[in-house]
Amino acid sequence: MREILVQCAGIYMILLVIFHLLFWRLFNWPESLMPLDNINRSTMQVLNLGLTFLFGIIAYISLLHTTELLTTALGNSLLILLSLLWLFRAVLQVVFYGVRHPASTALTLYFLVGALLFGLPGFM
Repeated sequence: MREILVQCAGIYMILLVIFHLLFWRLFNWPESLMPLDNINRSTMQVLNLGLTFLFGIIAYISLLHTTELLTTALGNSLLILLSLLWLFRAVLQVVFYGVRHPASTALTLYFLVGALLFGLPGFM
């Protein structure tokens, strides 16, 4: 069961990679970021790409190093910390976006699922 949860967490991360790569189209970044100065416009895109790369790394580790995540102290720590990351992200979603909009509620639930996918195997 723990292996399946970690593998699902890897797929979860791949979905986030795809979502983040679509930001330019979904949020019309070529136009919507234009009012920002070059530093802020670049920072938004660089941070997004950096997170996307990190999500890819986490997906890779989750899918191809599942055993190590589940059987080592470092792996267990990583699972718990990733769970806390997604719990923190869910809280940030509510604080900054609220839950009135269906998309915000869906994202909050998605982040809570991430907390469970990484946390349950870490605490089992």
